[in-house]
Amino acid sequence: MRNFDYNKNLKDRARVLRKNSTRAEIRLWSELLRAKQMFGYRFLRQRPVDVYITDFFNKDLKLIIEVDGTSHDSRSASDIKRDRKLKKMGYSILRFTNEEIFFDLNAVKKKIKTRISVLEQSPL
Repeated sequence: MRNFDYNKNLKDRARVLRKNSTRAEIRLWSELLRAKQMFGYRFLRQRPVDVYITDFFNKDLKLIIEVDGTSHDSRSASDIKRDRKLKKMGYSILRFTNEEIFFDLNAVKKKIKTRISVLEQSPL
């Protein structure tokens, strides 16, 4: 695999997004994903993958975590297309709303840990 589909052409845009993270992204990063807090796995913020910039990415598990501004029900057609393409490329995707991150971070943590446990047991 060529560097987990890293797209260097999106590097500058990813850097801008990292510097302008949403409050929900900052909370998820600082309280759950930063410094290998999640089972010792290293997550990257605003990682270019193919033609997309993912919110959080772990290359060992091929796990992408996305933070959506509002409910999952309002996902756009482009989000659905994006998820479909990334899944076809072998990535696992978890999506959380701002509300989940702000009001039920323990449930978010549990969902991430459950997905990691499943992915650890699956051949990559």
